[in-house]
Amino acid sequence: MTRTFISGASLVLPDRVATGHTLVVEGDRIVDVINGPRRLGDDEVLLTRDGQVIVPGFIDVHVHGAAGTDVLDGPGSVATVAATLPRWGVTAFCPTSVACDPAKLDALLTEVGSIRASQTATPAHARVLPAHLESNFISPDFHGAQPITCLRQFDGGLDPDGAFSSADIVRVFDDHQPDLGIVTMAPERGGGMDLLRKLVASGIRVSIGHSGATYEEAVAAIEAGASHATHLFNQMSPMLHRQPGLVGAVLAHEEIAAEIICDGHHVKPAVLRVAIAAKSPSRMMAITDGTAGSGLPLGSRTKLGGMPITVAEVARLDDGTTAGSVLTMDRVFGGLVSFGGLDLVRAVEMCSTTPARELGLHGFGALASGATADFVILDPALKVIETWVGGRKIWEKAG
Repeated sequence: MTRTFISGASLVLPDRVATGHTLVVEGDRIVDVINGPRRLGDDEVLLTRDGQVIVPGFIDVHVHGAAGTDVLDGPGSVATVAATLPRWGVTAFCPTSVACDPAKLDALLTEVGSIRASQTATPAHARVLPAHLESNFISPDFHGAQPITCLRQFDGGLDPDGAFSSADIVRVFDDHQPDLGIVTMAPERGGGMDLLRKLVASGIRVSIGHSGATYEEAVAAIEAGASHATHLFNQMSPMLHRQPGLVGAVLAHEEIAAEIICDGHHVKPAVLRVAIAAKSPSRMMAITDGTAGSGLPLGSRTKLGGMPITVAEVARLDDGTTAGSVLTMDRVFGGLVSFGGLDLVRAVEMCSTTPARELGLHGFGALASGATADFVILDPALKVIETWVGGRKIWEKAG
């Protein structure tokens, strides 16, 4: 088996940035990180990347689409997004839905399951992880761009047209449990705590979000097993000095890890820095909340879960409502270093290491001997030059 040596770049290791070191890759694994170059033997290849930076592959746990494709667009949409994301350094992602009807949800989870079942150790696209559902069980008072007609309470209820019930949605959950990774829900809604306990008992990661939960309600949800918070600060009860709300509960409790959108618009840089200081990079996951507008020019028109959106500084519905971001993960990483004030090691922690650990992806999210060889080569301006998945280069910047 060919052994590849990549030398000359700065390696962002879990505890430091190492210069003058060489990354050694064999098959789909990093087999060593050595100090300095070495003489090559048979079946060994040297790649020189002087002046560049190598980081673990970015893992985005919240992405709805990219470059004109939404994961709810129908058959092949998840595969298209998986093939697109490596240009921005993403090596693994959770396809993320908005609240939708059971048929759309079933179609999404069916494609996720099909891709994951056929996915090898060295896929030619970003790894498809179990899906993240911004589910039907969120609060109508904090629905944001989620279609309010699709929202339900776990204790029952039809929409005005009687199209589907909460039981229809839960049946889809049950049918696709292995490919369901994260469910965002509002625990204060009717039957919410019962749903939370059911999901946790099934091994599904419960995220509190799109929720008006009080501090006390949020703490009860965390104690019942909620371990994730969806896009901290956005579409949740705020933190006031006498009413800490959901934000206060998330910041105060180590047990729960938080997503945060790093575009400088959803969360202002000063607040981003405060949140990171409160929870630390080991308990925060940088996300895009990217839509089909990510990677498209300003003014472009596309869709989020079938709803028309326009690409602006964020994605916007036709009524002006913010509908996710137009971010890409390379911009997330660069933003954490610039306006977020983090060094490279801590930025990697939020973009790679913490998401991998929280999702139980052993051997991912770090440059270390024995780890899976998912990594990204950046130029000095932190722009993606190459993306490697399973020890194979799957994307390279033209020229």
